[in-house]
Amino acid sequence: MKIELRQDYTYSLLVPTSMGVRLTPLNGQPVHCSDTFVMHVTSAETNVASVSSYLGLPVKVLTTFVKGSPIARLIKDNLASRHMDYEGREVDQGGPWGYRHQFNIADSGSGSRGPRVHNDRAGEVGRTLNAKDFDLERIFGQEGVQIVHLSGLIGALSPDTGTFCLEIARAAKRHGARVSFDLNYRASFWKNREKELHEIFAEIAGAADILVGNEEDFQLCLGIEGPEAGGQDLAAKIEGFKGMIERAKQAYPNASVFATTLREVVNTNCHKWGAIMAAGDSWYVVEPREITVLDRIGGGDGFVGGLLYAILKGWEPEKWVQFGWASGASVTTMLTDYAQPADEEQIWSIWEGNARVKR
Repeated sequence: MKIELRQDYTYSLLVPTSMGVRLTPLNGQPVHCSDTFVMHVTSAETNVASVSSYLGLPVKVLTTFVKGSPIARLIKDNLASRHMDYEGREVDQGGPWGYRHQFNIADSGSGSRGPRVHNDRAGEVGRTLNAKDFDLERIFGQEGVQIVHLSGLIGALSPDTGTFCLEIARAAKRHGARVSFDLNYRASFWKNREKELHEIFAEIAGAADILVGNEEDFQLCLGIEGPEAGGQDLAAKIEGFKGMIERAKQAYPNASVFATTLREVVNTNCHKWGAIMAAGDSWYVVEPREITVLDRIGGGDGFVGGLLYAILKGWEPEKWVQFGWASGASVTTMLTDYAQPADEEQIWSIWEGNARVKR
């Protein structure tokens, strides 16, 4: 199957997001034992978009900034270095107790010690994202977008951002853009907001052409019955996921692509990494293969980014999941949360298991 994409467009991929920074100790050390940290710009949605932007497709980011903040300047410079266009309202900080960009403080883990991530999102400026701050008719009608990628992280960030994501999805559908939706359930975001967010997520999922999520995401975001309890072997997991997706297809018939990653953690630096995708009536499975992990954060985003890039390129579905798997594996070899592929060949070499030196 192929996904028909709009041919008159300025942007291949558009992502709404709340930008922040990640602080990581050097050399895989724990946060509480460290006094030296590296700071990187991050967001799940721009992690996804980086595969396309580094490989030459036009990408646009919709976000919001703290006016006059050096962190905002760092973010803008980083997005430009990733070959991404961006637009967003400048919000007054409102004094030292006002708005700021989120901080993500992460221990990458090492060997037998697993990673730990602490999110510090108080006063996050991204919670103010609002559709009225963007000319959606210009963006989707005049400029044109092939795929818009939405994340449940942004949809659940605040009541404003939930409405914002709904308006983005509606505008995308009016103007012929395809919608990708990564459910990304977070219990702390959903607390005491279950009914409100279920309605928002259900509408976005109803508009989506591509739905990404794990068992928990589909069950808790959309109320889809999960896999039956049983054995934990790979075959049972895959069959259980297939059954859940068949139920999701009945509930959300607009979507033609469903995908998730499969991961078994041997230790922090050694994972078995796989993926499963349904495209139309066909299933594509990458059985988990061992990969060496420098830093696992962003691997799932890299998978989605590679999947969307392959769809945008018009490849056959078998290559969508393969390129997604390899893009996700690529991210785990980097200290940034996002892939920075030199070219398509570098990603395909990972898929082929070819780590020989290229001269």
